[in-house]
Amino acid sequence: MLSSRKICLHVILKLSAERFGKRTVASFALRAVKLGGSASTSDWPSEASMSSWKAFQGNLTSLTSGLKNVDLSNTTEKLNKQFATFSQQVRETTGQLEEDGVTELPEEYKTLERKVDALRATHLSLLKITKAYETETYDYPTQINESLTEGFALVSHSLTSWAAVAAKGTNLPAPTVTDKAPEQHKTLSHALSRASANSALELTSKSSQPDQLGSVLQTYAVAQDKVGQLRLDQDALIRAEFNNPWSATLNSAINAAMKARQSVKTARLYLDTCRTKLKNASAAKQEQARLEVEAAEERLVTETEQAIGIMASLLANPEPIKNIAALAKAQQSYHEQAAKVLQGITASLDEASVQADGEYRKSRGIA
Repeated sequence: MLSSRKICLHVILKLSAERFGKRTVASFALRAVKLGGSASTSDWPSEASMSSWKAFQGNLTSLTSGLKNVDLSNTTEKLNKQFATFSQQVRETTGQLEEDGVTELPEEYKTLERKVDALRATHLSLLKITKAYETETYDYPTQINESLTEGFALVSHSLTSWAAVAAKGTNLPAPTVTDKAPEQHKTLSHALSRASANSALELTSKSSQPDQLGSVLQTYAVAQDKVGQLRLDQDALIRAEFNNPWSATLNSAINAAMKARQSVKTARLYLDTCRTKLKNASAAKQEQARLEVEAAEERLVTETEQAIGIMASLLANPEPIKNIAALAKAQQSYHEQAAKVLQGITASLDEASVQADGEYRKSRGIA
């Protein structure tokens, strides 16, 4: 009985080693050697060990079945084709091919290629700049060191109050004064507004008499706060109507055209590889090589036609022109509204300037 078990175990381990390698079953082989050196039943594996061995046998069976379903010949063929195509590309790059060793693509295709390259470069170039509209601080002064803490809560509350006063007697809606300070935005206009408002508060707090400069700064602070908000509105509009669709075109339609071109390149390289193979094939392999060339030619024609269609459709798309129009419109709207805001305070600032100049001259006895 002992001998039969040892023989069975030896056969199983040998077959496993032949298929899966000796290292895979090393631990079991060591156990078999131990069993061979002792006839004591205490040396036999425990029930738990035998369960592990059965599980191992089951795993081997599953692995064997899985390996039978792997088409190694097909995988090898694909790898050979990829290597041959890569070798063809290397020879082209290093100038090791004759002039007729590279298939010429249609002129229509090459013209579309150049136009798509220009379109892609245009999208990348503009998007690199307009990405700034996705960062609030793109015009924020880097040399200042604002501390947006409790002190600016008072400034913000004052701005809202001054704006409400300025809106009285006009058709403009009066801003709502709240106890909670609004968000402190980091833009150039908001920075100018806060600095002016803070200075106005400082000037008016030092005297019980009205301060002309403080009053002017109040007006200027309110206007700059409005301009800052208009700039934020412009940025949001540009992100929605230019950056997003512009990026979508780059990441979808243009990328699809680039992938189609890559497929043409791969097909063309493979055709040239097949032609080289046909040129060097022995008489016995001429027919097979010729059939491969014909199949490769058909594939190249199909890929080229598809790429031409994709590129032509991309170039005819009016979306980029609509995006540029939206960008310009958003900028125009911002500048127009900002100009109106500043124009609205120009008259009062000019009047204050003339008044201050007159008082100064009068105090100095200057005619």
